[in-house]
Amino acid sequence: MPKPLPDTSEPNGEIEQGKRRLPRWFRVPAPGNERYREIQALLRREHLHTVCEGAHCPNIGECWGIHGTATFMILGNCCTRRCRFCAVEKGTPSPPDISEADSVARAVQTLGLRHVVVTSVTRDDLPDGGASTFAEVIHRIRDANQDVTIEVLIPDFRGDVESLKVVLEARPDVLNHNLETVRRLYAAARPQSDYERSLSVLRHASKQGCVTKTGIMVGLGERWDELEELFADAARAGCSMMTIGQYLRPSEHHLPIDRFYTPDEFAMLRSSAEKAGVSHVESGPLVRSSYHAAQQVNHATRER
Repeated sequence: MPKPLPDTSEPNGEIEQGKRRLPRWFRVPAPGNERYREIQALLRREHLHTVCEGAHCPNIGECWGIHGTATFMILGNCCTRRCRFCAVEKGTPSPPDISEADSVARAVQTLGLRHVVVTSVTRDDLPDGGASTFAEVIHRIRDANQDVTIEVLIPDFRGDVESLKVVLEARPDVLNHNLETVRRLYAAARPQSDYERSLSVLRHASKQGCVTKTGIMVGLGERWDELEELFADAARAGCSMMTIGQYLRPSEHHLPIDRFYTPDEFAMLRSSAEKAGVSHVESGPLVRSSYHAAQQVNHATRER
């Protein structure tokens, strides 16, 4: 992979990101059309959380308002870990909601979704890390929606294989676990997580025959050679899908942005990941873990 291009993006920006300005390619339509409001009302009515809102996803207008999709975030909206890039609330979570699985299933049915993504905050306070709740949500969605494909974006369950087994036995169509960043930056970005542990989650799921996926963000100070190492590690772990997006600083209390990657560089990143052996790669400034998830799983399913 070539050396990174010089960062020439700031002069074209219009939106503040801390003390920096976002490049012009970050302009997105403001959310708020009728479909967006319909989904928002449904989520409020069912007392459901989404990572779209919790993580300040820039694609919320497109996904809710145009595609009618949302990524459900189960097990509350308060995380037990303190990753320094993430906007989700940190602290002591409430006990799991026993009616949550039914609420998610009803929402999937009401929205008429054909592909659904379910993620969660990290719940290190629970004995199984929330694995049994993931399994219950998968079962309830399938009971109410026979034709839907289900993708789960899971935490690492502290490396507990038995917890991961609980999720895999519920037979999600895709198991996603994000590596997030390169090995060297874990101590700064994910101090309570471990690069090798995350790879082991993906590796174990792949060996059990599950379609696996991961996601990363760039702009934290990683080097190109480190990204190439990550791509090779993900491919060896069996990942067939990957998302690559630009890190955006949620607040001044989060890690600063080292640089903005250009759209051309994101194209080079996609090419490098594919050459490493990852079959389906979504790469772009605004790409997030669930971006175009339905299209990715359709491609992967056809190949399998």
